[in-house]
Amino acid sequence: MLSRTRTDLLLLAGFCSFFFFYGISQFGLIGADEPRYAQVAREMLARKDWITPFLWGQPWLEKPPLYYWQAMLSYSVFGVSDWAARVPSAVDATLLILAVYLFFRRLRPPVALDAALVTAACAGIIGYSRAASTDMALASTFAIAMLAWWAWRETMQRMCLVVFYACMALGMLAKGPVAPLLAALVVALYSLAAREPRLILKTLSLPGILVFCIIALPWYFAVQTRNPQFFGEFILQHNLARFSSDLFHHREPFWYYLPVALLALLPWTAFIIAGSIETVRVWWSDRKSRPDQPDFDFQFSLFACSWLIVPVAFFTLSQSKLPGYILPAVPAGAILLANYMLSHSDREAPPPSKWLIVAHSVLAVAPFIPAVLIARLVSEHRLPGGKPAFVALAIAFLLAAGIALTLASKLGLRMLRFVTLIPVILTVAAVLKLGSSALDQSLTARPVAQDIASIETHPLPLAVYGVSRELEYGLTFYRNQLTLRYEWGSVPREEHLLVTPEGWQPEVAKLTPGRRVSFLGHYPPQHLDYFWVSAAPRE
Repeated sequence: MLSRTRTDLLLLAGFCSFFFFYGISQFGLIGADEPRYAQVAREMLARKDWITPFLWGQPWLEKPPLYYWQAMLSYSVFGVSDWAARVPSAVDATLLILAVYLFFRRLRPPVALDAALVTAACAGIIGYSRAASTDMALASTFAIAMLAWWAWRETMQRMCLVVFYACMALGMLAKGPVAPLLAALVVALYSLAAREPRLILKTLSLPGILVFCIIALPWYFAVQTRNPQFFGEFILQHNLARFSSDLFHHREPFWYYLPVALLALLPWTAFIIAGSIETVRVWWSDRKSRPDQPDFDFQFSLFACSWLIVPVAFFTLSQSKLPGYILPAVPAGAILLANYMLSHSDREAPPPSKWLIVAHSVLAVAPFIPAVLIARLVSEHRLPGGKPAFVALAIAFLLAAGIALTLASKLGLRMLRFVTLIPVILTVAAVLKLGSSALDQSLTARPVAQDIASIETHPLPLAVYGVSRELEYGLTFYRNQLTLRYEWGSVPREEHLLVTPEGWQPEVAKLTPGRRVSFLGHYPPQHLDYFWVSAAPRE
């Protein structure tokens, strides 16, 4: 048993290293949030302030501090860099996988390794484990809390309930009151579905609540004391207003999270849907029965379904939608599939239906095609044709055929994890090997900042005009200086550098009358021009 556990842990360490850590420095910070969060942690570390998040020298109270604390520790060990800013999410994902393994090793040992690897190989987990953001911190703490709650439910060990509250407190520090709110909804939905509403009251543990308060509340009291505007900005604006209105312009269709969830659960989506349908069907057929002894194997699937549904349904009601919001639901899909595999692991069990096998095979290899063609996809904004596309399709077809034939054999679900991990590994490898350079050049500010540094003779203020906020925030992080924006009326009076879309020199001249504007260079991958702007004439 000890030897098997050691082998499993070594295998998980290898997969986590590849999926979460390998190549995290190969392209720069993407989007607006990554460089912004990374910069907040840098400024907090420079100030030696562990209470108030700062951005551009001002309190920035949109998010709690757990990610910032982790990034500050990472910077202290590795130095400030983009990849060091991503280490916390990779560590959080690894802790999540370890928790899933240990949970199943204790309560569902036959599928412990399957559960951990299925979770690790979900597209949502791999993607957000490589992002400098708060999403993985919330997903990890929330998932560990849910597993601890179920361990208490099945074993009635009070310590498991204390762990549940402790992880909820960490979730509260990761992203705010949404963590305990989602947990309460999951527990309530499951308890009502299982016809055991008393579980809701039993979950209220005085020692657990005390632990929650000890962990979560000191920072909230401290930051409110130092920043009286915190309650209004964080609770009222960035929680309640963000949920009830499109205050931050993240409006999406009502059905937005359905495709997002299906994509986040790749490559396991087809089997997770099958497991969910089977669980709901069995629950519906037995909804009037009240057995003396609960079937914990089935009840666990019902719990996983409740956990999967709640974040998707809750954020569907939100007026502000971002894909990372439903990341806490992804581990639920993985453990639901693991329990489904356990219930169908009997050698006498029939193989999955041919339509389920075909659907899984196609979905498992589908991401491989854009991964192989990602360099052209990023630069041309479309899937290219020709020989590269034909080769990618041919390889994908062979992979899908191999998966389908294996799952249709007598081995059935026992080989699901093995055959599905092959295209996942190839997909991640293709993105890192073939696409990282294109991603870096086309989507991040890192090469732009390097290009600007190579042409400036001495450090100058930097301004932008007409470019995306993603580039603006990225330049702020990579240059570690506030990037001014002409649109705000912030045309510096002193000598400075300016970044604009190509061909914008006439527009620049209108905003800088009487000043010399010299063209310095061009960055083709993002269609940008660089200018030197002289100091404003004295009035």
